[in-house]
Amino acid sequence: MEKNFLEAAEKLGVAYKEGGLLKQAFVHRSYLNEHPSFELGHNERLEFLGDAVLELVVTEHLFEHYENPEGELTNWRAALVNGQNLAKVARELQIEDYLYLSRGEAQDTDSKARRYILANTMESVIGSLYLDFGWDEAKKFIDAHILSGLQEILDKKLYIDPKSRFQEEAQSRRSVTPAYKVLDEVGPDHQKTFTIGAFLEKNLVAEGKGTSKQEAQLNAAAAALEELGW
Repeated sequence: MEKNFLEAAEKLGVAYKEGGLLKQAFVHRSYLNEHPSFELGHNERLEFLGDAVLELVVTEHLFEHYENPEGELTNWRAALVNGQNLAKVARELQIEDYLYLSRGEAQDTDSKARRYILANTMESVIGSLYLDFGWDEAKKFIDAHILSGLQEILDKKLYIDPKSRFQEEAQSRRSVTPAYKVLDEVGPDHQKTFTIGAFLEKNLVAEGKGTSKQEAQLNAAAAALEELGW
């Protein structure tokens, strides 16, 4: 079924250019492996450009509006432009239906790989806007959908990783240091999924899953913060 990129532009809140680069921003390399005669190339060069535009827009905004030290601004920028945040924004904009993916990738809807694809697509969209319309249109999109999340990141201290935040809150509120324990691991050695529990003293607060122990601990800490309302 043909995808409607005028509709996609409306969802994104951006201008639409007939014959522009927005459609290519949604073409994943895997799609071309199955459709080598497709009229467009994949989006990786647009992603490369969009990544640079995004970082500069965010850096300029932070520099102009905050007097904080470089280290803090760097952490805030990282929280705004990292893959997790960009994938979250992509899902809020409901753009997944416009992706050109291989059959295998299309079925894998809620994995780390899909979030990575969504984040890269957001950067590709920014690259396409920059080339089709210039700096101002790309900046408008970043202001509306990415920089708009800065206050929440600051209020919830999302620029600090969940393990560090959970430890900081637990020590401050309960004078306890969290502990983590592997509850389960499944799969072959090269493709394990770990389930790790986050504990306060002997009490299991929450669980997290991940393809590494570190990822599972971070997810467990994030779930614990949510569970406790911290």
